[in-house]
Amino acid sequence: MPKSEGNVKFKAARIAAGYSTQEQFAEAAGVGVRQVRRWDSLNPPWPRAEVAQRITRLLGQDLQSLGFTPPGGAPTETGRRPSHTSSAALIGLATVPTQPVAMQPASVASDFEAVTRAHRRLYWSVAPSTLHPAALAHAALGCALLPETAGQTRARTAAALAETWLLAGRIQFFDLREADRAQQTLLRALQAAGEADDQLLGSAILAHTAFIPAWEGERDAAVERMVAARTYARRGPASAEMLAWLDAVEAECETRCGNTRTALHLIGHAESVLEAGTVHESPEWLDWFSPVRLAAFKGNTQLKAGHLPQARTTLLRVLEALDPAEEKQTTVVLGDLASVEAAAGDPAAACGYALRALDQLERTWYAMGMDRVREVRRQLTPHQHERCVRELDERLYGWSTTVSALAR
Repeated sequence: MPKSEGNVKFKAARIAAGYSTQEQFAEAAGVGVRQVRRWDSLNPPWPRAEVAQRITRLLGQDLQSLGFTPPGGAPTETGRRPSHTSSAALIGLATVPTQPVAMQPASVASDFEAVTRAHRRLYWSVAPSTLHPAALAHAALGCALLPETAGQTRARTAAALAETWLLAGRIQFFDLREADRAQQTLLRALQAAGEADDQLLGSAILAHTAFIPAWEGERDAAVERMVAARTYARRGPASAEMLAWLDAVEAECETRCGNTRTALHLIGHAESVLEAGTVHESPEWLDWFSPVRLAAFKGNTQLKAGHLPQARTTLLRVLEALDPAEEKQTTVVLGDLASVEAAAGDPAAACGYALRALDQLERTWYAMGMDRVREVRRQLTPHQHERCVRELDERLYGWSTTVSALAR
């Protein structure tokens, strides 16, 4: 959403909340489409009090965070006068002074990006409870820096800020299982990507927001967000890896909503896209996807579809191909293999994989991996009196495992 397109903060929030068209938001807010069009514009008019309440309720942010400026700099609902520089309102973690500020040198963007890159690498090994507050603090710094930058320095800082918020949202959703909080964080990421006019980063953020309704079985909302993500990707332009990842995300959403045939078709398309390749390079932040990760998606979908022999073969190949550093993904694959064996009626083999997953979780916590283990244990209920299942229970409900799970 380049700035020339108008109020990027409001449009980002509207799309992230699931209102991809002006007509949809107009209906939800009880106003005309023309009014929403004015809010989408570069200088949106300040809404009436009752309408303002509806907007903030629907989008989860105050009006200043959504790009509105009170007429004449009037006091806001909190009694403070708004800043003439609204970048910090983007996030709500930093207060921007109303007096002129000194501009940062161009090097500030490189320095801020360096920490963002470091956090990106640390995600794969550092405990989420340790990395998460560091990412939030880095985002707060970026929010304070934005008003002190301009031009390309501002765009680069905003892009790194968007990636930092995306990382925080990923941790909240995948590692800490805080879906509501992740939704708000991803909204901030999308708004920062809009400040940077980074279409591919916007696409990645929107695709991540699709996971949230999909986990609740809300297919329509997930699909709508994927349509928006693909639209942004076309503006990129996107690499083969990026397009294949979007297929994989949509396949995961369809699988969660019980549409495994559609999901397998999407995965097949992703495999074809990767095989064909493209002239466009992938952004360096796309480090969570690879052909091996796509195969892991495929194995899980085959499992959910009841194609147990195919799922077993796919997942075993994935387990063999995974880099030792991909510890979080390893726990997920081990959990899926355990589920395959449980469904196949082999509780001993299922428990063996589940115990290996728990070993890995003790080294690197990952909520999605623990979810897989718990799902297997539910599958094993008919065999709960067998020795192997009792041994699994001893590990699954030991002091350290239980306390760690509850603490996170």
